[in-house]
Amino acid sequence: MALQIFSPKIQQPLKSIIPSCTSSSNGRSVFLPCAYSPSRRIALFQLSTAITQSQLFNGKAPESIDAEGKVIETGTIAELAQSNTALSDENASEWIKKDKRRMLHAVYRVGNLDKTIKFYTECLGMKLLRKRDIPEEGYSNAFLGYGPEETNFAVELTYNYGVDKYDIGTGFGHFGIAVEDVAKTVDLVKAKGGTWNLVQSKVGGTIIALVEDPDGYNFELLQRGPTPEPFREVMLRVGDLDQSINFYKKAFGMELLRKRDNPDNKNRIAVMGYGPEDKNAVLALTYTYGVKSYDKGNGYAQIAVGTNDVYKTTEAIKLYGGEIVLEPGPLPGINTKIMACVDPDGWKTVFVDNADFMKELE
Repeated sequence: MALQIFSPKIQQPLKSIIPSCTSSSNGRSVFLPCAYSPSRRIALFQLSTAITQSQLFNGKAPESIDAEGKVIETGTIAELAQSNTALSDENASEWIKKDKRRMLHAVYRVGNLDKTIKFYTECLGMKLLRKRDIPEEGYSNAFLGYGPEETNFAVELTYNYGVDKYDIGTGFGHFGIAVEDVAKTVDLVKAKGGTWNLVQSKVGGTIIALVEDPDGYNFELLQRGPTPEPFREVMLRVGDLDQSINFYKKAFGMELLRKRDNPDNKNRIAVMGYGPEDKNAVLALTYTYGVKSYDKGNGYAQIAVGTNDVYKTTEAIKLYGGEIVLEPGPLPGINTKIMACVDPDGWKTVFVDNADFMKELE
């Protein structure tokens, strides 16, 4: 049985790419991981509810389940985690600095997978890296980007059967990409019937344009020469910029690459990341004057980040006030270790074991 989640704005059930079993706790239905095909790539719990493992199991660790959904062992969360993961503030800070982290991909939902792939490849110059269809679970997805996933950032598009429209909300801002000729790219978008909001505006002397993909996700085009990572940024809106900067610096180990105040646009922006912007995708956190919260909709899902140790990452995030929505451990049926958390604004991030991620790509 596939995991089903009902959005108040969508009548059809949204199917996750993780099979599940249904259980009941205090009169409410919850969904527990069940069998998982090792031939499938990491799911990253794209449509999972924000419920911690301790909530699901009343403070106890989940039972391990084999490929047929049978319980094979039980234990506490501490027993499932690697030993010696408890970190002090000093140890956590030092370990985070040494950890090899990279933004891997962004996950979001689209209403027509083929149409979106066509738009991204023909208008935005992306390459289709992988595509798969899982009919028994009612979904298809595709990975697109400007280089191999081993080195470059990618987008993971998910199409759930029967769901052709999503609410993007007001919290998600845009994806940013670098193109060599903004005007030419805008012409391609026009020719394909796409939508653009801002054409060839000059911001700080740089030509930019804002266009929409078929689902209404905004892409900010920045005119720039050849770069090893054309995918520039993921922009998300936050309610307290200083709080978010502090969280991403301490808990995620990101650098504050730059910060600016835009009184004309009534916002402040902080660019956070794991390296220079011309070589790595970054996170652009934006605070709009006077706005403390946003509607996240049900389209955008999360960012995936690589780490050398999901257990230590979890301890560090807990230490700095992060909320863990999925305790660390291997996905049922395969050995890929992941964990998931949310930031102070509720934006979700999944951390993936680097070695396991490379094996999955193989």
